Amino acid sequence: MAAALCVPAEAAAEASANLIDLDRNVVGHARFRAAGHGVLIEIDVKSLTPGPHAVLLHATASCDPGTQFTSAGPIFSFEADRAHGYLAKGGPRAGDLPMQFAAADGTLHASIFATTLSLGNGARSIFDRDGASIVVHAKGDDYLTQPDGRAGARVACGTIIRTVPPGPQKHGGKSRKK
Repeated sequence: MAAALCVPAEAAAEASANLIDLDRNVVGHARFRAAGHGVLIEIDVKSLTPGPHAVLLHATASCDPGTQFTSAGPIFSFEADRAHGYLAKGGPRAGDLPMQFAAADGTLHASIFATTLSLGNGARSIFDRDGASIVVHAKGDDYLTQPDGRAGARVACGTIIRTVPPGPQKHGGKSRKK
């Protein structure tokens, strides 16, 4: 029971993103929820080609279809010299997520737990000065090739928006600031 009373400051924090395609149509939604040691990301997307797709967090909260979503910037990282990919020497970046698969009907549903991120206000937060986006790429990620694992074009993008800010830390029913 004591574990239930000691919740990290960002435990209640939530965020979301509506994903759009290059024609500005809403094709999906992502929900971000703070959890004990990371962030649970739930994503639903439609109108994809069946098969593997890289789903990555990118460094800027901008999804301009006119730039083919390059406005979202590179893959999110807290360290500029960190390489992309789980298999790359010096990798992965904080925004690297496991590859996902679209079904035969073009729908993708995934639940991903990212331990390198936070929705709080601290050093590991995706809510830095220029925010972040979630991007679905046309192909799978080889987890090695720079800068994006040969994942192909960016086919869907969503600007991540905080919907529930991090709350104060609670201990035994009393609230304390960090």
